[in-house]
Amino acid sequence: MQTQLRKATDRGAANWGWLDTRHTFSFANYYDPRHMGFGPLRVINEDHVVGGAGFGAHPHRDMEIITYVVDGALAHRDSSGGGGMLRHGDVQTMSAGGGVVHEEMNGSDDDNVHFLQIWLMPRKRGGAPSYDQKHFALTQRGAVLVVSPDGRDGSLDVDQDVDLWRLLLDAGETKEHRLRGTRAWVQVVTGELEVAGTRLKAGDGLAIEDTETLDINAHEAVEALLFDLPTPTH
Repeated sequence: MQTQLRKATDRGAANWGWLDTRHTFSFANYYDPRHMGFGPLRVINEDHVVGGAGFGAHPHRDMEIITYVVDGALAHRDSSGGGGMLRHGDVQTMSAGGGVVHEEMNGSDDDNVHFLQIWLMPRKRGGAPSYDQKHFALTQRGAVLVVSPDGRDGSLDVDQDVDLWRLLLDAGETKEHRLRGTRAWVQVVTGELEVAGTRLKAGDGLAIEDTETLDINAHEAVEALLFDLPTPTH
């Protein structure tokens, strides 16, 4: 097994007043050739947006976009007709396809919204854009499949061979997770855990290769995302 820790404090950062953001991989004005993504996982941005602000209408194409709200409310609207309000426990998927315009605004005029935006490279370019969202109850503890390539077990679907699991573990809880492939990324949202012998805190990410199972130990109550990524073919 090979692992590489991406510490929260080493991520790219920008603060525009209305937006305080951290970039796990190169994005916008932050560029580091050592951190361009991991397999089809291209972007993990952790955003805090102040009340009444947000990302106005802007275009995307040829990207699978996943939004995960940690706290507050996020309002989404796009040119495919998709739209809704996202809160903690909600997951949104948007396939940009051959082109889509969308906006993401804080759903409150007063309170901040905290969310992760994730981009996956699609299996194919072009096609019609699409949008979906679903609430995954926070009472569902352990590992819950929230995104997959085939929408199985009630998950949302994306055009990439990636399973995304939400982990909600109590302090002291341990879990063995079997991967479909041999490569994974774990991103801690809140709390602290240990994966594959590496201790991770909020905002930390861990790249993992050459293993079929992960040993996960929660040192405190933890919320995290686990990306089961396709095994490289080369």
